Amino acid sequence: MLGDFAYSNPTRIHFGEHSMDSLRRELEGYGPNILLVYGGGSIKRNGIYEQVIAILKECGKKVTELSGVMPNPTVEKLYEGCKVARECQADLILTVGGGSCCDYSKAVSASAYCEEDPWDKYFLRMEDVSNKIIPVGCILTMAGTGSEMNGGSVITNHSSKLKLGHIFGDNVFPKFSILNPRFTMTVPFYQMVSGCFDIMSHILEQYFSGEDDSASDYIMEGMLRSLINSTRVAVEDPQNYEARSNIMWLATWALNTFVAKGKTTDWMVHMLGQAIGAHTDATHGMTLAAVSLPYYRLIMPYGLAKFKKYAISVWDVRPEGKSDAEIAEEGLKCMEAYMKEIGVVLDSRELGVNEDILEGLAESTVILKGGYKVLTHDDIIRVFRESMRS
Repeated sequence: MLGDFAYSNPTRIHFGEHSMDSLRRELEGYGPNILLVYGGGSIKRNGIYEQVIAILKECGKKVTELSGVMPNPTVEKLYEGCKVARECQADLILTVGGGSCCDYSKAVSASAYCEEDPWDKYFLRMEDVSNKIIPVGCILTMAGTGSEMNGGSVITNHSSKLKLGHIFGDNVFPKFSILNPRFTMTVPFYQMVSGCFDIMSHILEQYFSGEDDSASDYIMEGMLRSLINSTRVAVEDPQNYEARSNIMWLATWALNTFVAKGKTTDWMVHMLGQAIGAHTDATHGMTLAAVSLPYYRLIMPYGLAKFKKYAISVWDVRPEGKSDAEIAEEGLKCMEAYMKEIGVVLDSRELGVNEDILEGLAESTVILKGGYKVLTHDDIIRVFRESMRS
């Protein structure tokens, strides 16, 4: 382990089939005005909305609803949420949905009382919060982003073709999150698989960095093996509770800051994927899947030892009689076969990418320096071009 670090996570998790029972107790700690945030209305069709409203009424809360949060929340939607939160004098933002709803609610939490344009302050200048923050509670319906136990928020600005994230501090983390694996069984199969790859990508972004013997890497190898196994089970039987509960718990721990401690981290797959999302509004996990293999094959020579370790420890590649490069490449071939098996997108053309927008994608890609290679403009174009499989 390298460097010094501090670790804390203020989010209280209620996990399991009966976790919704904890909502009443959590609501006791907040005032009467609840801003209920959700997406396109699926929670009304699957019965979760009725459960939440019944508990809120039982607890005597005054509810203001803010619906229509889209899969890639926009800056315009953020401005709307800020206005509604101020007008209802929200004491708590209670968000019901997947990662986009959680991300969005944290952005509203930090932005509602911001005296500047929050897009400029938080997503362009990346400044800290210096104003009143509205607490957030999450009821999660989809596993993937880990947003239920971190300070991350990603917002899309279509006019500037940017999809940017801000990592807020502990004060913006959800105060509590309710994780019932049964709720994740209500999302479409495509979204389930997309979320599963999002989890894998979160782990790999932190794994493929650094050269020291890090305890975090060993933890992540175990998480990856569990994720691979549980995803395969869930693909065959989406109603398998054990698999869905493992996936949900892995999603939370993949991105609640724990495994990143003592490490540098990469995050270029996310920067590349978010560029695609900014231009096409494609599903987040699928954008990550489309660019992952081209990116990892590009950087593999610069982090060969870790890619070799990945192949052996995660994919059980036998090293005998093979060079380090051959072992590493076999690991990526195993990953590719798995991605095909579970059905994620490997051709970015399916997401709306074509030659005409490559330069625009490159301009929208934020370049980070935590991985094994700092990408050039030509590198970025190469990755996007290779993501368009023939």
